[in-house]
Amino acid sequence: MRLLVRFGRRYAAAVRLATLVPICVIALFRASPEHLTATAYVVGAAATWTCGYAWWLRTGRGSMPVALDVVVLLGLFASVFWTGAIEDRNTGWLRLLVTFACVTCQWHTPPVPGAAAALAAGGGAVVLLIAAGAADVDDTLITGTAWAIPAAALSRAAWVLVKRAAERADRMAAEAVRARGEALVAAAARAEERELANALHDTAATTLLMVGIGQVRSDADWLAPQARRDLDRLRSDSRQAPPYADLVDLLRADLDATHLTVEFDAPAQLRLPFDVARAIADAARETLTNVRRHAGTTCATVRLHGSESSLRLDIADRGKGFSPTDVPATRRGIRESVRGRMSRVGGTATITSAEGEGTLVRLEWHAGHE
Repeated sequence: MRLLVRFGRRYAAAVRLATLVPICVIALFRASPEHLTATAYVVGAAATWTCGYAWWLRTGRGSMPVALDVVVLLGLFASVFWTGAIEDRNTGWLRLLVTFACVTCQWHTPPVPGAAAALAAGGGAVVLLIAAGAADVDDTLITGTAWAIPAAALSRAAWVLVKRAAERADRMAAEAVRARGEALVAAAARAEERELANALHDTAATTLLMVGIGQVRSDADWLAPQARRDLDRLRSDSRQAPPYADLVDLLRADLDATHLTVEFDAPAQLRLPFDVARAIADAARETLTNVRRHAGTTCATVRLHGSESSLRLDIADRGKGFSPTDVPATRRGIRESVRGRMSRVGGTATITSAEGEGTLVRLEWHAGHE
């Protein structure tokens, strides 16, 4: 709404200034030679005041200049007594000056002051014409001037409609902002729930499942340390994350928990935004967990190539392989813990496998694709 009020003031100033030149030209061309000098003085005063009033409209505040505008306009209109405007039928420029003032006043004043200004300016101009004897010369001079008041009323009605539309637009914009905020909060909550579900699936749930189905003995010496690592991993998700992390360190830490013989080939260090590094490391850990659970082998190869702007991580095994298209959609290991994680940080996960030919999982990420 503040922008609309500012627009109303500036547009009113623009209209007053834009109509000033033709109005002044009409006044001078319609004046008779004997009244030209007096008319020119009045035109100069009108031009000076209009420019000053337009400047105030663009920069000032308050309502007092509106009342002063009415007084000045009536003072200019009173020039019909000494400029011969009625005899020369040269009141049209004064009528236009008053009409545009009454119309544009409605765009930057409250309803009551705007109506009062229009009634005072239009009605005062009519009274001055009657006092100067315009009725004896031509009644249309009076009726034409009186039309400034209905014109102001129509202008006010149009401005009210514009304001209501602007208020409705503001409400719609505020509602859209609120809805976007709620959607962002809901999306953040869903993302947090999804990450927690992924973390549970990749850590404690997987460990317990392996024990439950007999893949791991319940008295295995590594089970208790693994359970502690799982709990530490779950707790770490609620802590304040650092801005960056070394992907190589994260991968090495997870390799110790896979209980596989892993050939690891990577640069000494690869510093990435924490969210990216964590997602890639978690996807790699889930891939190695799947190797241990399903591939029928205890050996795997992990090779990391790239830089801080682009990288490729290959995880391969020579196990029994599988058909990726046969994996049920309800299984979240590949869908969420691998592909989903990579997708959320702007990366990709490509799985190449076939029965009896082992599996290759390629994780790729490029900066700027998040």
